[in-house]
Formats: sequence, C-alpha cells, structure tokens
Amino acid sequence: MFQNRFGAVARLAELGCVLAALALAAATAARADGCPKANEKPSDEIATDRPDVTNSSIVVPVGSLQNENGINLTGRNSGRFIDGSNSRWRLGIAPCLEVLVDLPSYVGPLRAPGASGFTDVAPAIKWQISPLPGKIDLSITAGVALPTGTAAVAGRGAQPYIQLPWSWELHDGWGVSGMFTEFFRPAELTGRHMSEATFVIEKKLTERISVFTEYVGDYPDGTRPTQLINSGGLYRITPTQQVDLHIAFGLNRNSPNYVVGLGYSFRVDGLFR
Repeated sequence: MFQNRFGAVARLAELGCVLAALALAAATAARADGCPKANEKPSDEIATDRPDVTNSSIVVPVGSLQNENGINLTGRNSGRFIDGSNSRWRLGIAPCLEVLVDLPSYVGPLRAPGASGFTDVAPAIKWQISPLPGKIDLSITAGVALPTGTAAVAGRGAQPYIQLPWSWELHDGWGVSGMFTEFFRPAELTGRHMSEATFVIEKKLTERISVFTEYVGDYPDGTRPTQLINSGGLYRITPTQQVDLHIAFGLNRNSPNYVVGLGYSFRVDGLFR
C-alpha cells in the first residue's frame, strides 16, 4: 500500500515538473518567435475540442475565454446512459499557450442498472508548437483529473494524462487530424495505463458548416480495446458560436453500441484589454 501511494505521489510530481517545463518553454517560444498559425486574433473563427474526440491543435486567442458544452446518450447492450454537460473552459494566457479545465459531468443510467455520479475536475495546460513543415499544426497538452468525482464513475485517485493533437490542412476544404493520448491511473489496482489514438477526415462544406468522420481506439492495459467510428458535423452560428452533432458506433463487443451527442460552444474575446 505504501509503495502504491509513493508511486502515485512520484508520478504527480513528475507531471508537475512537465507542466512547469511546458509553461516555461511556451512562454520563451512566444517571446522569441510568436505563434504565426495560432488562433490568436479575436476575428478568427472559433476552433473547439468537440464534437469529435480529437482535440483542436490550435490554442484560443490571447485574452479569450472559450466554453464548450455537450450532452451524450450512450447505448451499451440493453442499457442506456446519459452524461453531461461535458463542460470545458479554455483561456488564452499568452501566444501559443492556454490553460483549460474540464468541469464535473453527471453520468447516470436511463435504463438498466449502472453507476451514477460525477466525473473529476481536470485542469491542464496546452502549448501550440506549430507551425511545422508541411502546414502541420501540433500541440501538447498535460493535465490531471483530480479525485473529486464519484469513484465508481471516474475511478480512484489522481489521473495524469499527456496529449498530442495534430492537424494538416489540405486543399479544397479537406483536412486530416488526429491525437495520441497516454492516460495514467496510479491509484487503480489494475488498468493503470491506457493509450488512445484517433484519426479524423474533415471536409469544410461552407464557411459555416463542416463534417467529419473519425476513428477512436482506446487500448487499456490488461483488457480488450474499445474502438469506435464517430461521425458528425458543426455549424458556426457566428464566428464565436457553434452548435454540433455527432453519432458514434462501436466496432467490437467491448465498445458501446452507439453514442449520440449534441453540443454548444461560445467564445468571449478581449478579456485582457
């Protein structure tokens, strides 16, 4: 027991060092070179981390506060579950750099027995490294889900993670993107590590409408992976407001049968004036 707790503390200390190093490196890069392809002007259209699982590789503008929300209906075997509001707040604090936090979401069964309760609060920091050669945008996010939620829903203890979202803008409104994530659960007895990989093909139909198809694969230690095909679209009501829809289907027996979600996001600019 002591070794488990010591290991958890050590991993959290390592994450703290990573966060501090990211902040220092990002601030230095921002002063030296700026962030040429960052979404750093209030006139830029909103770029969200939803409705696909793959997060945006672009940070929010400096001095802008962005709120992203959604609700999902999930079918698994004979049961149905709902979760929401999946609220994420993102604040641009410097060129190439934002801080974000995922607020607790409620998860509960609509039919058939199942655990209910709230997820954890999860703060993080995101640094946009791009642009890279070939018009590829890349960011790195480091965060930790704090043990504030219901253990049966969110798991036990603090859960650090590291993410690498990327995107590549092609021609005629086409683009591809993806994300690699490593999740750590040092307080759990089993399944202490999970890797996630995503890949997205996106098409911008008009200035306001985009559609996408995405592969999502979760690969936990000691058990079978879950794999989904997720498709949907978004509509920008204004440059700083967005509504979205997505529908996902499981590809194996360990995955949900389906997931249907709706969302709304907005951004407020000019907070640091």
